[in-house]
Amino acid sequence: MKIKFHQDSRRAFSLLEVMIAIGIFFLGSFAILTLISQSLSNAQRLKHPLVDASAILSQISLTNQFVENEYDGNLDDILGKTYAGYTYRGEITEVQSNRLYSADFYIFAPRNRAPIARTTSLFFRPQSPPGSLDGGNFIH
Repeated sequence: MKIKFHQDSRRAFSLLEVMIAIGIFFLGSFAILTLISQSLSNAQRLKHPLVDASAILSQISLTNQFVENEYDGNLDDILGKTYAGYTYRGEITEVQSNRLYSADFYIFAPRNRAPIARTTSLFFRPQSPPGSLDGGNFIH
C-alpha cells in the first residue's frame, strides 16, 4: 500500500515579501504626497502677484526722463490695480560726468517695511547740442 502525501496547495507570503511590498507602497505614497504638497505650495504662490523692481526702471527708460532725484510712489499707478498697496522708492544719480546714471529702486509690500524687491541699473543719457551727430541725436 502506497501512502500519498498531499502537499498543501495553499501558500502564504513570506515575511520578506510582505516587508518589500509595504516599503514599495509607502515609497509610492510619500512620492504622491510630496507632489501634492508642492502643487499646493505653487498654487498658493500664484495667488500673490509677482513683483519685480525692474518694471519701474522700464517705465523711466521708456520716457527717457533720467533726472537726478529721489522717487517714490504707488506701484499700482504704474502696473495696475493688482499691485494695490505696493510702494516703491528709489534714486537716480549721475555716476560720472560722462552722462552715466545709476538707478536704484526698492519695492515694499503692503504693511511691510523691509524691501521685497530691489534693482540697480546703469543708463546712458546722451545730451548733444542741436544738429550734432554725437550720441545718436540725428533729427531735431
